[in-house]
Amino acid sequence: MRLLIVEDEARIAELAKRALERAGFAVDTVRLCGEGAAALAMTVYDALILDLGLPDADGTKLLRELRAVGNQIPILLLTARDAVEDRVGGLDAGADDYLIKPFAMSELIARTKALLRRPGGALGTTLQAGNIAFDTIGRDAHVGVATLALSRRESTILEHLLRRLGRVVPKSVLEEKLYGIDDEIESNAIPVHVHHLRRKLVGAGADAQIHTIRGVGYLLAEAKS
Repeated sequence: MRLLIVEDEARIAELAKRALERAGFAVDTVRLCGEGAAALAMTVYDALILDLGLPDADGTKLLRELRAVGNQIPILLLTARDAVEDRVGGLDAGADDYLIKPFAMSELIARTKALLRRPGGALGTTLQAGNIAFDTIGRDAHVGVATLALSRRESTILEHLLRRLGRVVPKSVLEEKLYGIDDEIESNAIPVHVHHLRRKLVGAGADAQIHTIRGVGYLLAEAKS
């Protein structure tokens, strides 16, 4: 899952980015309303974490613009304003939830996951293919009763393959979900991660296999009975 944080306080943005990355997300950060609009126009994000008090405009401006064009991305507001009317105003403008500063990073992670678990959101609870099971909340993967030790990026690849079971996931989509704007991506990065994931699944006795569709991407298919 890929998130965008629009927050001008550098320390808050950095702490939030690190916490969410540890929770398994790919995270981009920008500090201005205009930069957020530009990032959203170029990249498909699974959720937006948006500060209200931005230097170039109030965050609700971006919020209203997104909803006006039908963009239904889950939006979590961050605000130092504790007045009820400010919170209600943000929700009325189309926000899904809000957090008042200062906040615990554990709560930020929990609220973000809660948004993504809502109907139509990006997170389900458990994804399965054959004897492979993946808990999208706890980020735990199992083959039968055996737990798989996966890296963050291997877990993300497995999740996307499970979500599109039997369909091709383009390599470009995996790159978009695994890496942030500032990350340097080597040409063989995705193939290497898929190779390691495939080896772990085979070693654990998985009865669903990852197939490479040369020049396109990857496909997870259950074994034919």
